[in-house]
Amino acid sequence: MEDKSQSILSYAMNGGDGPNSYAQNSVYQRGIIEAAKYIINEEITMKLDIQQLSLATSEPLRIADLGCSCGPNTILAIQNIVEAVERKFQTHGLSPEFQVFFNDQVSNDFNSLFASLPVGRKYYAAGVPGSFHDRLFPTASLHFVYSSCALHWLSTVPKVVVDKTGPAWNQGRIHYRGASEEVIEAYSDQFAKDMDSFLQARVKELAPGGLMALLIPAVLDVDSHPQVTIGSELELLGSCLMDMAKMGIVSEAKVDSFNLPIYYTSPKELRQIIEGNGCFSIERMDILNNPKQHIVMPDLRQRMLFIRVLVEMLIQKHFGTQIIDQLFEIYTKKLLESSIFLNPDYQKSIALFVLLKHDVN
Repeated sequence: MEDKSQSILSYAMNGGDGPNSYAQNSVYQRGIIEAAKYIINEEITMKLDIQQLSLATSEPLRIADLGCSCGPNTILAIQNIVEAVERKFQTHGLSPEFQVFFNDQVSNDFNSLFASLPVGRKYYAAGVPGSFHDRLFPTASLHFVYSSCALHWLSTVPKVVVDKTGPAWNQGRIHYRGASEEVIEAYSDQFAKDMDSFLQARVKELAPGGLMALLIPAVLDVDSHPQVTIGSELELLGSCLMDMAKMGIVSEAKVDSFNLPIYYTSPKELRQIIEGNGCFSIERMDILNNPKQHIVMPDLRQRMLFIRVLVEMLIQKHFGTQIIDQLFEIYTKKLLESSIFLNPDYQKSIALFVLLKHDVN
């Protein structure tokens, strides 16, 4: 199997169970999982083709959570999926065993994840480290693939945005939000390449009759202002780094060479990518009804930590640990001074539910 690991970045959320951990600061992601629960149950009931799966007598039903991170969210999601699949099989008088693969980058806190697995769970668990932009499993070995709040992470930062000689140089910014059209296009192109690689890998790994459910943070097809999305919060964080550069705490060149490998697609763009790839049929694509309390996070500290746990490890790797606390103190101050970031009327973040099936025709 071709190894692309050297060209793919490795980054993970803050591990452990402390106050700055992903496990303690992922209410937004949990809201997406809860919003998708009914839809996943419905789609498994209607679309999972047990006859086409044709499990051997002693073969377990294999589920993979790609980009699982650590903490309770992946446990909740897998429990929902296992119970839904189990009910579907019971209607046919069947009761298969379940094997669940938890996948994330090699730097993910798998120890905390495995320590939190529930006693008496209905599945056998295994960890699979590595990038989901490449192959992870044997051919036709998976029956249900799931990924939540992970596919907006790119495999790498587009090279052109750090090229000082090119039109897409993203000077003074760490993200494409608010940047030039050339920068936005570079990020969009990288996302399309990564999604194509993801789909090409999964079509080989998914067994005939299997399904893939994706929950993807996104933006609306039509951008309106003023509005707040996660991307605009990353833009705000970039302005904090530039403030620190003006104070002499970091160099402007250091900021110019740092970009976040995160991209938020839109429903129209994602549909075009999947249809262009041609490996899967889109069985369903919906904007999730994520309850407002999960999106808004009006508590100032909670809002700051939501972003911190996402990007802290990347910032540490580039700038060092010494700037982290001061950076997020400045970020918190800017959040407080803003008239829109903590205002629910301006919150326009969305999440997409996408159900795919291997198009064998």
